Amino acid sequence: MNLDIPKKFKGLVNHAHQVAEHYYRPISRKYDKAEHSYPRELELLATLLDGMNASSPEAIGATSASKRGDVEHDQGIKNGGNMAALLGIMELCWGDVGLLLAMPRQGLGNAAIAAVADADQLQRFKGIWAAMAITEPGCGSDSAAIRTTATQDGDDYIINGEKIFVTSGERADAVVVWATLDKALGRAAIKSFVVEHGTPGMSVTRLEKKLGIKASDTASISFTDCRVPARNMLGPAEINVEKGFAGVMETFDNTRPLVAGMAIGVAKASLDRTRELLKKKLTFDYATTLFNVSHAQATLYQLEADWQAARLLTLKAAWMADNRMPNSKEASIAKAKAGRVANQLTLKCVELVGALGYGEDELLEKWARDSKILDIFEGTQQIQLLIIARRLLGKTSSELK
Repeated sequence: MNLDIPKKFKGLVNHAHQVAEHYYRPISRKYDKAEHSYPRELELLATLLDGMNASSPEAIGATSASKRGDVEHDQGIKNGGNMAALLGIMELCWGDVGLLLAMPRQGLGNAAIAAVADADQLQRFKGIWAAMAITEPGCGSDSAAIRTTATQDGDDYIINGEKIFVTSGERADAVVVWATLDKALGRAAIKSFVVEHGTPGMSVTRLEKKLGIKASDTASISFTDCRVPARNMLGPAEINVEKGFAGVMETFDNTRPLVAGMAIGVAKASLDRTRELLKKKLTFDYATTLFNVSHAQATLYQLEADWQAARLLTLKAAWMADNRMPNSKEASIAKAKAGRVANQLTLKCVELVGALGYGEDELLEKWARDSKILDIFEGTQQIQLLIIARRLLGKTSSELK
């Protein structure tokens, strides 16, 4: 594995960094203070991204994160859509995580569609903004405990249930809803459906007030006898008890590295700003041992090492997805490491610069708040560690809880 950024992506990385610095950061505090206000400035940016995708053989952003393609192992390694999406997200979140999550047509639901939709669905849902609805009032980290039901009725499915903490749930054009076809069959019966806003029986019931990522709306959505066409089901309709939950969970193999990338980006922003604020008081000499530098320097060096470890683990997970390798364990490792590192690092950076980092004159305090969610959504820290343990020990979910 070559650890350098692939040459073909250097332009993408540079452009994303420019957007983060000159587009996201100037409006970052504005939408942090104006929670639930829609950042209209993002519409032009989203249109530009759509144009880039239309003129490029490989999509950029959430829609590029999948294991599709006809690359064969004898054709050598490939850096494709997953790597492109990850590198772009890392740079954009150096600017603002909440604004990235508020970007039209770049939701986690878009990544889910890109990962498992068939050719007809890819065409029908092209250009929509899709959110992801998994969590329920009685179902958080254990996605297999989903109680929202989907009952077949002719050529439709009738969905009943409630979803909470849906990122972009109000603003998106559609929501990818996880529901069970048969509660008695457990995990194997859980399927995902694309439900478009405006569908009778679907309604947004609440918008959350949050600690961070305030530029992004987080909604609760109820479904009451909501009729959805059967052709809106993502993946096969058959219930495969032997395969179990794996079919639906494959989506996470692509999206968890992207969430890890968000954590890498905001952590890098905090590191860069902390170094800048401390440069007049500290000299950074990496040839000097930790025993011969100040506590502040030693702490910053350790934070940089943790960040680099998280970054490399995340790049590996995306690289494996591009080369169609099983990466469920690696995706969870990346998400667990990056989420924890970002949360600890951003808080420590606030501590290192003292009262300066605690005030609203600096974005450091905002980044510390924004980082917390990155250790929670797409599977909490504890769930990621459980998944990793199961993979390492060869245990099923019923054998290791």
